[in-house]
Amino acid sequence: MSISTLTYPRRRTAVWARAADYLELTKPRIAALELLTVAVAACVASAGLPAEPLRILHLLLGTALVAASASALNQWLERRTDALMPRTATRPLPAGRLSEREVILFGALSGVAGVVYLSVCVGPLTAALGALTWVLYVAVYTPMKTRTSANTFVGAVAGAIPVLMGFSAVMSQDATSADLLLAATLFLLVFLWQFPHFMAIAWLYRDHYAAAGMKMLPVVDPSGRRAGAQAVAAALVLVPLSVLPSVLMKAGVVYFALALMLSLGQLCCAAVFALKLDDRSARWLLRASLVYLPTLLALLLLVPLVYPRL
Repeated sequence: MSISTLTYPRRRTAVWARAADYLELTKPRIAALELLTVAVAACVASAGLPAEPLRILHLLLGTALVAASASALNQWLERRTDALMPRTATRPLPAGRLSEREVILFGALSGVAGVVYLSVCVGPLTAALGALTWVLYVAVYTPMKTRTSANTFVGAVAGAIPVLMGFSAVMSQDATSADLLLAATLFLLVFLWQFPHFMAIAWLYRDHYAAAGMKMLPVVDPSGRRAGAQAVAAALVLVPLSVLPSVLMKAGVVYFALALMLSLGQLCCAAVFALKLDDRSARWLLRASLVYLPTLLALLLLVPLVYPRL
């Protein structure tokens, strides 16, 4: 067997490893949830399958590019703090598998490409919302994490704007007040969900965040009471808010019952976390939040198909 025959598999393995590092830069699990949010919002705004499926594909592609840019540049800005935390020390930048120049170039090109693509193929309003999400996440939320615990609020706003991107992509100029109320409801659902989710993560990794100088709420308030209170307050508001689409979308009792069950389950987990303030209850809350939003979005996606609005 020749040397060239041996080196080819190694080169192919190296290419796949490098591609995996670039994929990791995009935070694929977060990106997947963001794309699901955008798709659901577009379908809800269309009261079913959108009339222009190609437009939704353009929307998802442009959003994916903007999200990839935001995640990559977030990791570049946090490369030093990431190196101090075991859960992030193996990321491509702190581990030295990608250079700063490569990450900056990838983030800049994907961000510009995403905004331009959205502007040309979807519309300027959707592109502007994508750019706003990028600015809030990269330029505001990321630096705030080492300065104030209010970073969670800004991060939650950035995480909920994709709902408005989905609505803006398909909603006509003669949208009714009911359409706008529905958009606001979905925005608040995604916004508030992030508090139980983030508080559970921040509690579980509070020592890591403290070592890296991150001002997450359980670091600022080691007792955990404020984190527990925020988790419960958000989960409590989500109970009536989650069933509101059953009225706005005429979804029927099936959606109402399932959404209520999901919200009450998450609220129970948040209440147990606030009372016990231990790692076990935080893990249960984290699991509940990871089930809650994707399931609720899936229900919202099915509702316009099963109960089309007149």
